Amino acid sequence: MTHSPQELRALLDRHGLEPRRALGQNFVVDPNTVRRIARLAGVGQGDPVVEIGPGLGSLTLALVELGAEITVVEMDRDLLPVLREVVEPRGVRVIEGDAREVDWTELLAAHEHWSLVANLPYNVATPLVLDLLRDVPRIGSMLVMVQREVGERLAAGAGDRAVGIPSMLVAYHGVAEVVGRVPATVFHPQPKVESVLVRIERHAEPPVSLPLAEIEPVLRAAYGQRRKMLRRSLAGLVDADGFAAADVDPTARPETLDLSAWARLAAQCA
Repeated sequence: MTHSPQELRALLDRHGLEPRRALGQNFVVDPNTVRRIARLAGVGQGDPVVEIGPGLGSLTLALVELGAEITVVEMDRDLLPVLREVVEPRGVRVIEGDAREVDWTELLAAHEHWSLVANLPYNVATPLVLDLLRDVPRIGSMLVMVQREVGERLAAGAGDRAVGIPSMLVAYHGVAEVVGRVPATVFHPQPKVESVLVRIERHAEPPVSLPLAEIEPVLRAAYGQRRKMLRRSLAGLVDADGFAAADVDPTARPETLDLSAWARLAAQCA
């Protein structure tokens, strides 16, 4: 049911379309890859799924094969007629809009719990994932395909080379894991970077009691000077007694701390 490479290129040619670089469009043209992504999403018959940026519907059709109840959000008006032609006869709801601007409360009102599955443009992947984690609690799980460096950063933990502010923001909301790699050869056009699949499962409750709004300023102060020891980057925010009370080494650098340690430090700023 999914597009073969020849069918996808024929669709583009028939409608006089080309992937738009400005929108970060790279279409997956390998049926085995989209079926693999759909399986890794862990969705099945009747499960509500929202897909962002479906393009010409290759991944959408793989999700249809699993029996999911699918809503897609696409902002490219040139693609929309083709997308509707491909997926609406399969029972897919197509919404025109920018995922950063749609009313998610209204869009997801039909169900309490949704899964997100998406091949995200590299230039918006991190802020979009973080916005959805913060603002759209009905999305309980995500499987997103992103640039490898972005995915490793989203899933990194304390001590990992890729760890940073996005890692800790994701960790506040859920558990992230890189669950697969995707070569550039399965895309049209082929990107110059490798992609990975990141699965995020939302926590039922945040793992720390302090609100994220109180933790984030400390994170940004420390990672803004990540090569410095914490006692220098957090000078004026946390004093020697505060480090002792938080049980954090003031000579440590930010990449060595987990979310719990950041919460303890932030509590000393309150």
